[in-house]
Amino acid sequence: MIMVSACLAGLNCCYDGKNAASEEIQSLIKNGSAIPVCPEQLGGLSTPRTPSEITGGNGEDVLKGKAAVITCDGKDVTRQYIRGAQEVLKIAKISGARKAILKRNSPACGFGEIYHKGKLVKGNGVCTALLIRHGIEVVKEKPDCSGHNL
Repeated sequence: MIMVSACLAGLNCCYDGKNAASEEIQSLIKNGSAIPVCPEQLGGLSTPRTPSEITGGNGEDVLKGKAAVITCDGKDVTRQYIRGAQEVLKIAKISGARKAILKRNSPACGFGEIYHKGKLVKGNGVCTALLIRHGIEVVKEKPDCSGHNL
């Protein structure tokens, strides 16, 4: 079983209320190989929602309490991002998922790069960091899966 970002499955759960649908991801779900997850929604955030970025580090730093996830209007949503990551991890354990294909550049799902002050920097999102800690392979979507970015 593979977990996939729900926005890539075509669910309207991106911060702006849109999706980043990928036919490849939708095919994985249709054939029973993948399940969609949205850490932000699982953490209690609404859709649409104010865009957020990790400040003071990366997703691993957030999990260690050394960084925070802050909306562009200054609200601290760190607790929701951690809670969402924990819920995704529960789903991985229940489903037996050992791999996740997640939305690139996201403060929750980003793998390898995330936004900081509007620019891409090296680092992983909060959910990605937690999944990696628990031995789940994380890969980012292919660049041609979606043109939808923060």
